[in-house]
Amino acid sequence: MRGFMSSSRSDYVILAIFALAVLTMPVWLAPIGAGYPDILQKFAIFGIFALGFNILFGFSGYLSFGHAAFLGTGSYAAVWMFKLLSMNALIAVVFAIVVAGIFALLIGYVSLRRSGIYFSILTLAFAQMSYNLAYSVLTPITNGETGLQTSRSDPRILDTMMGADPHILRTPDFFGIALQGWPGFYFCAILLILAFFVTMRIKNSTFGLMLFAIKSNQNRMNYTGFSTRPYLLAAFVISGMYAGLAGGLLAVTDPLAGADRMQWTASGEVVLMTILGGVGTLLGPVIGAAVMKYLEQIFSSFNEGFLHRSFDFLPTGLQDFVVTIVSPFVGEGWHLTLGLLFMIVVIFLPGGIMEGIAHLTRRFRKGETGGSGQTARTGH
Repeated sequence: MRGFMSSSRSDYVILAIFALAVLTMPVWLAPIGAGYPDILQKFAIFGIFALGFNILFGFSGYLSFGHAAFLGTGSYAAVWMFKLLSMNALIAVVFAIVVAGIFALLIGYVSLRRSGIYFSILTLAFAQMSYNLAYSVLTPITNGETGLQTSRSDPRILDTMMGADPHILRTPDFFGIALQGWPGFYFCAILLILAFFVTMRIKNSTFGLMLFAIKSNQNRMNYTGFSTRPYLLAAFVISGMYAGLAGGLLAVTDPLAGADRMQWTASGEVVLMTILGGVGTLLGPVIGAAVMKYLEQIFSSFNEGFLHRSFDFLPTGLQDFVVTIVSPFVGEGWHLTLGLLFMIVVIFLPGGIMEGIAHLTRRFRKGETGGSGQTARTGH
């Protein structure tokens, strides 16, 4: 039996490499135009979101289309902490995790009475109900379509008790360190590393083995009299808490919470991130989230003027033709590019980007082995 806290040396090596890669992203992502704190914050936040979703979908095989509900709940909870208690991000993030976990417990308890496509539809229905409640019904709590944000009239009880001027509208901080720019990125990055470590421990624990067993053959486990539902409910709640953490961090980087974070498109994005990177893997969801957010940043910023400048080496008629063909795939239509990429990955790499990396690694090792064998035979 493997406990949650038991760790091997290889686990710490993987964690150290991952932490080094995350903390040095501003350096090695700068050449491709991604070395800015704003986009790196998105990489970290949505990496956490995808890691949590992978615990449910990748480990147990239960596909949820409603995880945006927990993302939005975490954002609302964090902003309310900013308004009522303090601008300290730690308090807001902890509250976001707790509230999202409780919400996930309620939804999971009902949704997990079904499996397969029925479970997926139930989670989608709950997410859409949450969106409509936030948008129109619970406006005293969510501020409806305008969104919930901080204001000078907020009580901020703890900040006032500590002597802060309540009339000065400050940005979220971590015990006095303003979480804007690079401090904001490193705050998100450290939480991503912690989330990765927890995910790694879950995967390598007995609890993780039970989730993979459920994914492999849940019916056989039920026939033996083993109750799978407590494990699935625990995975659902943990996954929702990850989403709540991501939502809270979105509010930390921009103290605004809106119902749009609960839309079905946000749930669809985390599904694409996980599949794109590699379902059931540790690094895959993080890589998938980074790739998607990078593509969004790059392709959504292109316009027809940029395309004309890019293809100005072509004759005028051919240039206009190429721009006409390419323009629907950039700007507001960048999702078409994402769709094409997703189709290519699903067709040629069903296991996602991590499968492609594994193929390249095996081919490289075979090449080295073949070369060594050839040398040995020639020498002999």
